[in-house]
Amino acid sequence: MEKPSNLLLKLARRLFENPDKQEKFIDALVAPQPFNPCILWCQNQPDISPFSVESPLSWQPKFVDRLHLGEKPGQHTLHHQGYFYCLDFSSVFAASILLTIPQSVSLVFDMCAAPGGKSVFAWQALQPELIICNEVIGKRLGMLISNLKRCQISPSIIFNRDSSIFAENIPLSSNLVIVDAPCTGQSLLAKGEKAPGCFHPTAINKSANRQKRIIANSAQIVAPQGYLAYMTCTYSPEENEQVCEWFLSRFPQFQAVTINHLQEYQSHLANIPCYRLFPQDRLGAGAFTALFKNTEIGAVKELDPQILDDLGIIQKF
Repeated sequence: MEKPSNLLLKLARRLFENPDKQEKFIDALVAPQPFNPCILWCQNQPDISPFSVESPLSWQPKFVDRLHLGEKPGQHTLHHQGYFYCLDFSSVFAASILLTIPQSVSLVFDMCAAPGGKSVFAWQALQPELIICNEVIGKRLGMLISNLKRCQISPSIIFNRDSSIFAENIPLSSNLVIVDAPCTGQSLLAKGEKAPGCFHPTAINKSANRQKRIIANSAQIVAPQGYLAYMTCTYSPEENEQVCEWFLSRFPQFQAVTINHLQEYQSHLANIPCYRLFPQDRLGAGAFTALFKNTEIGAVKELDPQILDDLGIIQKF
C-alpha cells in the first residue's frame, strides 16, 4: 500500500469529520480495488444477457447493467457492433439526475462531451430530437466521434469550439445543457490510474476557475424552463459544491433541483441539493452531480442551421 500524501490526508479531513470515514476514503485511493464493470445498452438488449448481471439498484435505469467482477464487456462482439457503451457506474450515478427531467427534451447540448458516455446516456434516457456534442480538446475528438458512430447516436452534431462561442451565437436554445466539467480527476486514483498533482491547491484552483467559466457560458444557452446538469469525477469541494454555490449567486434565475432518488447521497458539504458518490461506497470511483433549472419564462430560441454551419461542424450523424 502506498503512503498517503499530506495533501490527500488534508482533503480527507476536509471531506469527513469522522476518522473512520477518513480512513476508508484514503484506503480506497491508496489501495484501489476493482469495481463492477457497467454497460449502457444503446440498442435492443438480447433476451438473454451475454454477461453475469448484478441485481439493479432501485434508481438504476433499465438500459444500464452492472456486471459481476471479472466480466470483460469491452472485448465482446456486441460492444464492437455498438450494442452497448462501457462506463464506470459513477457516470451512471452522475447522469441519473437526467432521469428526473419531466418534460420532453428537443435539444440536448453536451458541452464537454468526450469520450461520450453522458451523451449516450442522455440520448437513451431522453430521446431528444437532436444532441449537440462539443469537445474543446482536439486530441479527445477522435474517441468522441468513434463512440457516437459505433453506438449510432443520431441525429447528433459534433463541434470543437470554446464554450464562449456558443454562449454568443446560440443563446437560450437548449432544453438541457450537460457540463461534465474538466477537473483534477482525483477519482482516477480509485481506479488504480495516475493523476499527478491532483490534490495540489494550484491545480484545484485552476480547475475550479475553468469550471466556473464553462458553467457560466453554458448557462447562456439554456432555454427558459430548461436545465443545466453539472457533474465532475473529483472530490475537492472547490470543484464541486463551491462551483455550484458560485453559479447560483451569479445566475439567480437558476434553482437547484432536488433529486429524490439520490437523497441518501446528498452532500453534507452544502445546503443546496447536490449529490456525491465516494469510492468507499463501492459502486464506482466517485462522482459529484447537481441539476439546475432555468426558472425564467420565455420562448426557446430556434437554432439557425446556417449559424451551426458557420460555427464549423466537425461531424454529423
